[in-house]
Amino acid sequence: MSNDQPPGPPPEDDPFRKKPQEPQGPEGNQGSPGPQGPWGPQEPTPPPGGPPPPQGGGPYGAPPPGSPHGAPPPGSPYGAPPPPYDAGPYSGSPYGGEADPLRGMPPLADPGKRILARIIDWLIVLIPLALIGIPFGVYDGITEQSNDFDDLVTNVNTGSQWIFQIISILAYVGYDTLMVRKTGQTIGKKLMKLRVALLQDGSTPDTGSSLMRAAVLWLPQLICCPCLWPLILLIMILVDKPYRQGLHDKAAKTVVVSTTQ
Repeated sequence: MSNDQPPGPPPEDDPFRKKPQEPQGPEGNQGSPGPQGPWGPQEPTPPPGGPPPPQGGGPYGAPPPGSPHGAPPPGSPYGAPPPPYDAGPYSGSPYGGEADPLRGMPPLADPGKRILARIIDWLIVLIPLALIGIPFGVYDGITEQSNDFDDLVTNVNTGSQWIFQIISILAYVGYDTLMVRKTGQTIGKKLMKLRVALLQDGSTPDTGSSLMRAAVLWLPQLICCPCLWPLILLIMILVDKPYRQGLHDKAAKTVVVSTTQ
């Protein structure tokens, strides 16, 4: 009996029949297509030994290690905000929980040095004015025999006295304005190593701020309150927190700080 196979096409279950090659993936790796889902074919099953399929979680790839449920790590701009800043001793101040308002600023000027600087500036302007006042009759009626206050006031309130008063205002206000506008220092402040600076950024005050500061500083003192006004300014400097500003500093938004020059 012969073992030759009968002629004709091989049967469907013939183990020697060459079957068609399965389709390959885009990179040449063979893999079986995944099952059909409700929205089309699902992700193909990777071949053995290949890289794992990308995990779901967002358009930027897999979540970082140690981050549960794909959440970014704490402190990132896309996650939970960082813990609130500890304001330290300023947390109970009228500035709320903001940072130290004096951070980055030079040391504030000592009130005693500010007083000495003001006395020096006052004398620098006063001495020339005392000499200029002689031809204006500033000292008329001020004699050893004149003790009547009414006579003194009458002698002072003459036309020449008013002219001299205007000159005095221009001298004090002009001196302070020009010196502060130029370097932030009058002669007295330079000797005491102090400087006037804008509170906002520490720069030298401009003309408007310098003029405002000088006007509030000198006008009340020269016109109506020669003794009371300096006392009010001194009290304000001593009690003001945290910048030790007098009324003239608050009006011009300035602060007086220590300097090395």
